[in-house]
Amino acid sequence: MDNDEITLKLKNTLKPGRFVHTLGVAYTAASLAMRYDPSIMNKAFRAGLLHDCGKYLNDKENIEFCEKNKIELTDIEKETPGLIHAKIGEFLAKRDYDEDDKDIISAVRWHTTGRPGMSLLEKIVFISDYIEPNRNHDPDLPNIRQMAFSDIDRCLVRIYEHTLSHLCDTGKKQDPMTKESYEFYRNELQNNDRK
Repeated sequence: MDNDEITLKLKNTLKPGRFVHTLGVAYTAASLAMRYDPSIMNKAFRAGLLHDCGKYLNDKENIEFCEKNKIELTDIEKETPGLIHAKIGEFLAKRDYDEDDKDIISAVRWHTTGRPGMSLLEKIVFISDYIEPNRNHDPDLPNIRQMAFSDIDRCLVRIYEHTLSHLCDTGKKQDPMTKESYEFYRNELQNNDRK
């Protein structure tokens, strides 16, 4: 499938607001790739397009979809089905969007929680999901957006700090991978700062 076909299919599958967000992530990801590694710009755009391809079901349908398609879920995912769309997206990217690029599929899979040792593409999609132009959920977004283009790893840590703080303040459950990833990148940043 080419990007135009993917875009059309997403437009017909996602709610209008989610589709606008998806385009924002795709273009932001391409822009970040131009900044850090132009050779992955097309992959970044495509991964941005596909990142929320699994975000069209309600919580009950998310769990049923995973059971039907033998997608393993953690206890925290069962308790917080909003996290599941990344795994569903990974599955759909391959099955419904003919994606076979492992880097793109991995970026779709990890765009919600991230993971320790992310590739540049995975970092770009994770950050783009947070900073794309249609987002306005964080009063510090102007600084975070600027940081994304000047120091991608510092930006990653800042996003994790804001995300974990928000989850704590609102009493929402944290996926252990989010906390583990934050600690990994915070330690990596501190070690680099000491050099």
